[in-house]
Amino acid sequence: MLEYLQEPEVWVGLGLVILIGIFLYQRVPAFAASALDARAAAIANELDEARRLREEAAALLAQFRKKAAEAEHEAAAIVTEAKEEAERFVAETRAQLKAQIERRAKQAQDKIAQAEAHAVAEIRAKAADAAVDAAEKLIAARTDAAKTAALISQSIKELPAKL
Repeated sequence: MLEYLQEPEVWVGLGLVILIGIFLYQRVPAFAASALDARAAAIANELDEARRLREEAAALLAQFRKKAAEAEHEAAAIVTEAKEEAERFVAETRAQLKAQIERRAKQAQDKIAQAEAHAVAEIRAKAADAAVDAAEKLIAARTDAAKTAALISQSIKELPAKL
């Protein structure tokens, strides 16, 4: 039997049994199980946290998409309003320009009418002056000094009656 104790496999086996006994006595499997349980709990917590963060990120993404859609809608409304205002401004400007052109045309027509009236008055005055000059020349050519003196004295005599 002593030969049996000289085999290295026996001692390795005996050492293994003693080591397993020590592990069991020191509760290493319970410690390993509790460490694994703690690690599993930590991983579960990390997964829950990751899930919560993912949900928050999804909520933020939805919120940002909603805000982006609202901003896009508001920008479209602003563009539409700007176009309408520009069209109103163009219409008002055209109306004002048309009214100003009409006023200027009326002023020009009034000035032309005044110039025509002034020209007609000048022509009439010159025609009257020419007629008076022609009448003077005609009367002077047809009447002599004696007739002129008689006409003047007769006109002087009639003057108090006419006044």
